[in-house]
Amino acid sequence: MCLESLRIYPTDLRKERTLNKNHNITTLFTDIGGVLLTNGWDHIARRQAVERFNLDLDEVNERHHLTFDTYEEGKLSLDEYMQRVIFYTERTFSPSDFRKFMLDQSQPLDGMMSLLTNLRKRYDLKTVAVSNEGRELTDYRIKQFHLGKLIDFFVSSCFVHVRKPDPDIFRLALDVSQTLPDRVAYIDDRPMFVEIACSLGIHGIHHTGLESTRKALVQLGFDLSDPNDEIRKNN
Repeated sequence: MCLESLRIYPTDLRKERTLNKNHNITTLFTDIGGVLLTNGWDHIARRQAVERFNLDLDEVNERHHLTFDTYEEGKLSLDEYMQRVIFYTERTFSPSDFRKFMLDQSQPLDGMMSLLTNLRKRYDLKTVAVSNEGRELTDYRIKQFHLGKLIDFFVSSCFVHVRKPDPDIFRLALDVSQTLPDRVAYIDDRPMFVEIACSLGIHGIHHTGLESTRKALVQLGFDLSDPNDEIRKNN
């Protein structure tokens, strides 16, 4: 079952399934970049870096696309990535300057961490991050934004050496969390990744914003109402 706002897609993308609000979801899978935090190092951040450090955008993007998948799979360090993409020639700025700029691009997104924190506590959910990120960016984001308080397991591409869209990363997350696919809800801002999760029997939510994801979670049977609202009504 794939949910995008109030639109419902078939779980296996081949046949329709009826929405069952009584199913027992025990585990929440979530992406990090684009859901909980801004993307760590996307095309917007690279364009800002080009402007900040007076670089050639086409050259940076070409070298980035030839290298970044390898970095995200944990096969290169961030220093090696920067050497290949930025510091293959002499620069007027230092690697530490550029690294700081990269890390500073990470910021929390519109209440999503609060939403998932409350959902986790209310339903005693296991939570698993299924993300494509390099090790240094992942380590920084976990520590800087205290993601360990929200996430039980980090199935990040840099740790498991496989990245989305490979379905094996979802199978690893299922194994690590010891959860059946139909007990899992997965939130991601990339439609293709949601579709792949759905093809494995996972309940997928295409995240386009806080409110659309709240509606999709309600469709899956979660009660997101504030229990204090009823108390205030009765007083």
